[in-house]
Amino acid sequence: MVDQPSEEVTARSPGKAYGDRMAAARWPVGTSALVVTVPAAEPVVGPWRSQYDPSAADGMPAHVTVLFPWLASSAVDADVLARLDSLVSTEPSFDLRLAEAARFPNTLYLRPEPDAPFRRLTAAVAGTWPDHPPYGGAYADVVPHLTIADQQVAAVLDDVQAAIAPFDVIETRVDAVELYAFDGAAWCSRHRSPLGPA
Repeated sequence: MVDQPSEEVTARSPGKAYGDRMAAARWPVGTSALVVTVPAAEPVVGPWRSQYDPSAADGMPAHVTVLFPWLASSAVDADVLARLDSLVSTEPSFDLRLAEAARFPNTLYLRPEPDAPFRRLTAAVAGTWPDHPPYGGAYADVVPHLTIADQQVAAVLDDVQAAIAPFDVIETRVDAVELYAFDGAAWCSRHRSPLGPA
């Protein structure tokens, strides 16, 4: 059973207007991301992401990132989407398992198994649009992950990790990459690129 954030904490959530201003400060309008959404993970991570992951507060569902930031949404036309669809379709659909929590500095996440398909997708997209490396080129090794809590101190990560453990292993099927764009108030799904047959 996964513990839920306390009512006291959720009651202190900022109002919508304040939340919209904070979202705009975090993500420029038109920022886009390519992600694999994982609805099956929401029962485990959803309550914690809504409290401790800024992207969740701004409408991004539980996901594993393929590439962020990608093209400005104004630059994504039918030809770009066709190119993306063709690229993504070369990776076969696959079964995903999330069974272990892990950490980066200031971040708690679930480790996807296998991670090789995510790495291949990231490499393929970044190779096709080399002016848009993952995370702006900030990391030499881009580790696939599903964020639970981000930009938090160690004590918060300790508490959340203890609260979710042990959790039931999450198993699901990955069959698409989705394009999300930030419209100034929230992340919105704009396009779905199917993976190829298994």
